[in-house]
Amino acid sequence: MIDLLNKIGLTDLEARCYLTLHEEPNLSGYEVAKRVTVSRSNVYSALRSLTEKGACRYIDGEPVRYDAVPIEQLVRHLQIEFEQTTKSLIDQLKTPRKNENSFYNWQGDHQIKTAIHRVIANAKSIIVADLWSDDLHWVEEGLLEAEKRGVIVVLVVIGECQTSLKNVFVHVRSDDWTISMARKFSILCDSETALLGGFGGDAKLTALETSQPAIIEMLKTAFYHDIIMQHIERDFAQVLVEKYGEKYHKILDYYNKEKGWNI
Repeated sequence: MIDLLNKIGLTDLEARCYLTLHEEPNLSGYEVAKRVTVSRSNVYSALRSLTEKGACRYIDGEPVRYDAVPIEQLVRHLQIEFEQTTKSLIDQLKTPRKNENSFYNWQGDHQIKTAIHRVIANAKSIIVADLWSDDLHWVEEGLLEAEKRGVIVVLVVIGECQTSLKNVFVHVRSDDWTISMARKFSILCDSETALLGGFGGDAKLTALETSQPAIIEMLKTAFYHDIIMQHIERDFAQVLVEKYGEKYHKILDYYNKEKGWNI
């Protein structure tokens, strides 16, 4: 709970004081300090800050007593304030011209999670996400929210998965592929913005964001190939197995073993 309150602008101590007052209203500063086991001076400072932020209110008296503003009222106040601030920023700051040839790097869980959330949240018409089923949790919530606001979401996933997303294309996972290996992912939004990276493996978690036209076209081509193969495999499954073997092993063996194309 503390980390959620941090996200709406409360410090750790402010969050602890707020939760204390939420559970037991009408406390003095001294009583709050006893419950959070922090010095009175620090607690009084936190209570003043909570009051200024609109998260706490007090009753004059001897001593002064404090109550937490109900969380529903506090969140609504913060939402309206945030919406007004963001509208002013959008109105006053012109969006810089997009540099299509730039490649932006993200590293580590937090940076990549933030980048994924941002690109999905800003999609206007269509999102194509391609990843392993094991990594669906990175994107599923954002993709479901995108569907709710009318964005077409297409998920291409390696391995079976359970999801409420409407448009899902599943690739059967090869027995040779293990969860420990590097697992690539890509997210293409509105055929304009791409995020590519990998989960798992020994390398540091990294991703690349770009609007570079060649990368965009590469991802679109890969998606078209996926869609075509899905239909061909659905309509001619038995014929393909007889001709090329399970999971196309005859074709792969020919190029990997006979021709030595170990790509």
